[in-house]
Amino acid sequence: MLSYRHAFHAGNHADVLKHAVLVFMLDYYNQKDKPYWFIDTHAGAGRYQLNTGFAAKNAEHETGIGRLQTRDDMPEMLRRYVALAREDAAFYPGSPLIAWKLSRPQGKLWLFELHPTDVSLLRDTFARGGRRVQIQQADGFAGLKALLPPSPRRALIFIDPPYEVKDDYRYVVTALKDALQRFATGTYAVWYPKLQRPEIRAMLENLKKLPCKDWLNVALDIHAPNPDGYGMHGSGLFILNPPWTLHAALRETLPWMVETLGGEGAGYELESGN
Repeated sequence: MLSYRHAFHAGNHADVLKHAVLVFMLDYYNQKDKPYWFIDTHAGAGRYQLNTGFAAKNAEHETGIGRLQTRDDMPEMLRRYVALAREDAAFYPGSPLIAWKLSRPQGKLWLFELHPTDVSLLRDTFARGGRRVQIQQADGFAGLKALLPPSPRRALIFIDPPYEVKDDYRYVVTALKDALQRFATGTYAVWYPKLQRPEIRAMLENLKKLPCKDWLNVALDIHAPNPDGYGMHGSGLFILNPPWTLHAALRETLPWMVETLGGEGAGYELESGN
């Protein structure tokens, strides 16, 4: 369908959760002086202007990153993320640009994006990326399969589909089942919307059954579900083989996020298993 453009939602509450966790995981990977790959299956444009264009239409960033910009009481996990988001006042960084800024120079970024406009913008974002950044206009699920196992035997894989079609929920599970067979020790992070859809519940239950060392599921509800059942009331990340320190960091951070970003009926979920 290719109608989804993340620019409409850049910097919103879902990006705050998603990118704060991403920054934490990249920092964790950087603790070892060894190269690793960052693979983004649905990379988008890489960076977004918040005050003009699509992002300015709904201004979702005002109730997301905008609420954090002037706070000085935030938990350390968010402080690190906000400092990174402030580095360029003109743009909000997407996951590929965050990974570029934080990952080791000897590593590599593999970025997939199908939308022709966004892949062009992505190439502009990384015009000086050199051989370290590989961009393909391709289906990220298929692209992931071709890359595993990675040559450095270390990789952080970020899966953030638009879920324009219900099949995306099934594709996520299928892709991860195959990925774990090829590369069992990778860290895989899947973003998902909080919607009142049975496909989401089924996807999460199936992800919990996959053969991995351990998993972590974190979700942030910014308000109660709408009575009519429509609309996104939050978002989450399901992570296979997460950093062992992530659970404690989220337990400290999530109550503050609920208070700062949430409204009536806001809350969070944090569960793990193996």
